[in-house]
Amino acid sequence: MPAVGIVMGSDSDLPVMREAAVTLEKMGIDYEVAIISAHRTPAQAEEYGRTAAERGLKVIIAAAGGAAHLAGVLAAWTPLPVIGVPMRTEGLGGLDSLLSMVQMPAGVPVAVVSINGARNAALLAAQILGTFDLAVRRQVMEMKEAQGKDVEKRAARLREVGVEAYLEEKSRK
Repeated sequence: MPAVGIVMGSDSDLPVMREAAVTLEKMGIDYEVAIISAHRTPAQAEEYGRTAAERGLKVIIAAAGGAAHLAGVLAAWTPLPVIGVPMRTEGLGGLDSLLSMVQMPAGVPVAVVSINGARNAALLAAQILGTFDLAVRRQVMEMKEAQGKDVEKRAARLREVGVEAYLEEKSRK
């Protein structure tokens, strides 16, 4: 049974939101994916939010661009935590999406990650799940340790070869 719902306002969001799916898969967390528009399919948005908890979801990740009301609409209908992913837009670079998500009215909270921040949304969802699932908490800790080891490895390589050689190596990859 999926623990996380990944919802997006358009299939054009899927290339970015794939990162959330991949991240959850790496951590062994089941998820479902849906395309629902807050404006074009409002009844489906209501139904999704209203039934999410009873269907077994624990966290919802919602992505949208522009007016970006999907996360807020879902948050209005569910008692579950909702994480908003503002999508980059042509006109304002995603600032419009970001501001519409972070300016939610009191009583309808939406946690918001960076513009196109699908991976961080998945990691935040995992951390929320980890508050009551020790296996997920261990996965989060292992991921954080691996990130730290990667930084240490890169720092050692930089010290070993120097700035110019390091940048040249990176440009070849």
